[in-house]
Amino acid sequence: MIQGKVSLAQSTADSLYQAKNYPLAGYYYLEMARNAEFKTLRLDHYYNAACCYSLSGKTDSAMVLLRLSVASGFKNSAHLKEDADLSSLHALPEWAQIVSQLEKMPTVGTHDPTRTRLITTDVVNFWKAYDIARSDTAHRADIYRQYYLNVGTDGLQDYFAIKVRSINRFVTEHNKKRAFYAAIRKNTTMVEQLKPGMISSFVRLKEYYPEAWFPDIYFVIGAFTSMGTSTDNGLLIGLDQLARSADIPLGELSMWERNNLQELAKLPNVVAHELIHFNQNGIKRDTTLLCAALVEGMADFLGELISGNTANERLHVWAKGREKKIWEDFEKEMYLDRARNWIANSNQETADKPADLGYWVGYQICKAYYDKSSDKKAAIRDMLGFKDSKEFYEKSGVRF
Repeated sequence: MIQGKVSLAQSTADSLYQAKNYPLAGYYYLEMARNAEFKTLRLDHYYNAACCYSLSGKTDSAMVLLRLSVASGFKNSAHLKEDADLSSLHALPEWAQIVSQLEKMPTVGTHDPTRTRLITTDVVNFWKAYDIARSDTAHRADIYRQYYLNVGTDGLQDYFAIKVRSINRFVTEHNKKRAFYAAIRKNTTMVEQLKPGMISSFVRLKEYYPEAWFPDIYFVIGAFTSMGTSTDNGLLIGLDQLARSADIPLGELSMWERNNLQELAKLPNVVAHELIHFNQNGIKRDTTLLCAALVEGMADFLGELISGNTANERLHVWAKGREKKIWEDFEKEMYLDRARNWIANSNQETADKPADLGYWVGYQICKAYYDKSSDKKAAIRDMLGFKDSKEFYEKSGVRF
């Protein structure tokens, strides 16, 4: 199975899958694939439908669906080979063909930090679509689909599927922020000027962690839904959340949006944060708040180590003098499935308390672990591959 952001339809399908009602779950996944607006969603749903048909003993149908997933962009051969849901397909002659096909696909990224690809074509396409849409407001959704999404990179396809979810939502959010989006064009076209700072942080990560992998980096314009994330295709950076300057109007933004609109100069720090996430494949994750905080706080801490600044500086400013109270509150939930109260909890932001304080707590734990270690490179390897979040926390010796 592939886990994704959950819609109501997917929640139903996932529940049926958990209940082992594979035929009905497969039907729902297949219907979602047929109606998917974005290629990345299509490949996920076809893949999950294939799993369900495989578990139902319908191997021929499962193989057809798996091929549709590959045709839609699925390329993770390692996941494919390890997925027990598809074990009934291994005896089919087509299985070896698909595995071989995926293994021969070009690898995304490089071990050489100086050869990292920074891809900005989606930004160029967005502003082209934006100009066309301004003169034909009645057909904005179709215009953005034709001139931005349909010609977009794999990174843009992933970003829209994971973080935007609907072209209509995209247009609605832009309608709410007309003055804002009209003002940020200049700032979103300045990525090349910040490339030296990004490459410098990549080189530094390579020095600390020789095994580091440097994926393609896609810069896109979203709907103020994500500053950064990563997929198998690379790092995805939402430049509309990194376009702050003195001349950008903020009146259309919510409190959380105003507080989380970063200056473009912060771009290398945000990219560094996401780069750490891309290199966290060795971590054994669990459902606790502690694990989620370590994953995010580590990206902040190591991102700061290689780029010079944390991507979430405002949390550190706010936390000063409040450290003990933050920790006391965190301790009450740290071993529970409560990350929603500490991470990506923009709905809980108030004028007196920021969201995302789990990043700050995880940062402090990782910093303590790093500071007490005599072998800094070994400490970084430990972070990027911890298997037990509680054990890692206890070894850190962090104190508030």
